[in-house]
Amino acid sequence: MTEVRSNKKRNAANPLREMPFWEHVEEFRWALMRIAIAVVSLSILAFIYKEIVFDVIILGPSQPDFITYKLLCRLGDYLSLKDLCIDNLEVSIINLTLTGQFMRHISISIVSGIILASPYILWEIWRFVRPALKEKEKKYAGYALFVCITLFLTGVIFSYYIIVPLTVNFLANYSISDIIENKISLDSYVGTVTSLTLIMGIVFELPVIMYFLGKIGIITSSFIRKQRKYAVVIVLIVSAFITPGSDAFSLFLVSLPLYVLFEASLWVMPKSKKEELKG
Repeated sequence: MTEVRSNKKRNAANPLREMPFWEHVEEFRWALMRIAIAVVSLSILAFIYKEIVFDVIILGPSQPDFITYKLLCRLGDYLSLKDLCIDNLEVSIINLTLTGQFMRHISISIVSGIILASPYILWEIWRFVRPALKEKEKKYAGYALFVCITLFLTGVIFSYYIIVPLTVNFLANYSISDIIENKISLDSYVGTVTSLTLIMGIVFELPVIMYFLGKIGIITSSFIRKQRKYAVVIVLIVSAFITPGSDAFSLFLVSLPLYVLFEASLWVMPKSKKEELKG
C-alpha cells in the first residue's frame, strides 16, 4: 500500500511521466473494484425496491393505464381515429418454475445495477484511458462518448415508450383460435421487453457506426445517397416487423425516427478523398 501511495504522489507531481506496466495494472484493478462496488450497491438497491423495478418499469407496458396507451387514446380522440385507442389490453403473465420469480428478481436487479451504474462505469473507463490520449484526442473522444451515450439512451427511451407497448399490445391480443388462451410466461415477457429495448438502443447508434465505416473507407457517402430509395423500403419493412399492427399510424410512428437516423448518418459521414476533389 505504501508503494502504491508513493507512486500516486509521484504521478501527481509529474502527470506526464510514463507509468510502468504494473502501475497500469494496479490502477486498472482499483478501477474495476470501484465499478464492482457501484454495481453491487445499485443492484441491492434495485432488489429492495422491486415494486418500482417490476410493477412500474418492466410490467408497465402490460398495464392498460400505461402512459403511452393514455396518450394514444387522447390523440385518437383528437384525430377522430378510434383505432389508436388501446383499451382492450389483457396481458396474463404467469410463472412456470418454482425458482422462476426469485431468479428473475436477482437477474433483473443485477441488470438494473449495471444500467444505473453505466455513467459511472464509463467515467471510470474514461479516467483510465484519458492520460494516454493527446489533447486533441481527448476533446474528440469526449464528444464521441457523449454522443454514443445520448443516442443509446434515446433509443432505449423510444423503444420503451413506443415500440414495446405497441408490440406487447399486438402480441398479447393476437389469436389464431378462440380455443387458445394467451398465458405469457414471465421469462418470455421480460425477455421480449429487454431485447427490444436493447436492440433499439443499438440501432440508434447508426450515425456513429456509419461515421466510422466511412472513416475507414468501407462505405462512402455518395454510395449511400444513391441507395436512399432502397433505404426507405428497408426502413418500412423493419418498422412493419417491429410494429406488426394493422394501423398506419404505428408504422409511421416507428419508421419516421429510423429514417431520420439514416439521414443523420449521411450528414455526419466523412467525405472520401475523391468526393473532396469533386467538391
